[in-house]
Amino acid sequence: MTKEEILKLINSNLTCHLATSVDGQPHVRGMMAYRADENGIIFHTGNNKDLFKQVRDNPLVEACFFDRNTNTQVRVTGKVAVVYDDGLKREIVAMRPFLKPWVEELGLDMIAVFRITDCVACVWTFEENFAPKKYIKLS
Repeated sequence: MTKEEILKLINSNLTCHLATSVDGQPHVRGMMAYRADENGIIFHTGNNKDLFKQVRDNPLVEACFFDRNTNTQVRVTGKVAVVYDDGLKREIVAMRPFLKPWVEELGLDMIAVFRITDCVACVWTFEENFAPKKYIKLS
């Protein structure tokens, strides 16, 4: 797959699993990315959540996206950078109305936005199950 095809797959399948690590202990959770482009992959969480503390303390992560229509898995490794952009936060809240009650109660600063940068993707399919891995730079 090309970089453009991978970004299209991610944007069409925003639900993924995101792995962090604390003191050598892995932590994986289901997440919904916000978008992916040549600058990286945007996620958000609450600034009081364990996830935010984990990526703040160890920014190395891996996200795994899966397209069930093609049985294609894309694993993306990278480094998290916190994004300080109130306009982006407002955009996210507008697109994800479930956040609105929390923002109304706790304020916009309760949302922590981060971008995975230095992204490298590895694609897996059943057909290429035993082929050598290929790594594609995304950002």
